[in-house]
Order: sequence, then C-alpha cells, then structure tokens
Amino acid sequence: MKGFSLLEVLIALAIMSGVIMTVIVSFNYHLGVVVRDKEETAAVLLARAKIDDPAFLSLPAGKGTFAPDRADIAWEKSIAETELPGVKRMILTVSWDNSKRSLSLVRYAAKLL
Repeated sequence: MKGFSLLEVLIALAIMSGVIMTVIVSFNYHLGVVVRDKEETAAVLLARAKIDDPAFLSLPAGKGTFAPDRADIAWEKSIAETELPGVKRMILTVSWDNSKRSLSLVRYAAKLL
C-alpha cells in the first residue's frame, strides 16, 4: 500500500496547527506594539508642539485636550519653582488611553512668559 497512515496525517496536522497558532499570536502581538508606538509618537509630537508654543508658555497651570483633532489625548501643565532663583520648571504631562498611559516633558526657563 502506498500513501500515508492516519497517524502520520494526524501528527502532520498537529505540527501545522502549532506553527499556524504561533504565527497568529506573534502577528497579533506585533500589531499591538505598532498601535502603542503610533499612539505614543502622536502624543510626543503633540506635546512638543504644545510646549514650544509661545502662547502656551504664557498660560497659567491647567488642563485641556488636543480637541478637535485628538480629543482622546489630554494635557496638564504645572509650574514649579526650582532651587535656582528666577528659574521655573514647567511640566507638561500628556495622557491617553483613558489616562492609562502618559508621558511628561519638562522645560526650564529663566522667566516663563
């Protein structure tokens, strides 16, 4: 008789299913990484644009969002004194994903406008 036995076919199917599951899980994981990186890059770019805006520097501490373009990303500005006289520290915290993820940018200035 020529051909494969039932046991050989079952073993081949088990190996193939293991390989396919590994590929699917790996692909899904890496898609998640790409989405997280995309969100973090958008948050960093928005935060840098906000912290470099001269009009934003003159505003007091407060909160807001990047609406209407990115209402899902929120920002919070805080201003604190430093050990050095006349130097202030401005911290801009940007959060997204329902405040589960965040990052902070710090700017020191001799005089905040």
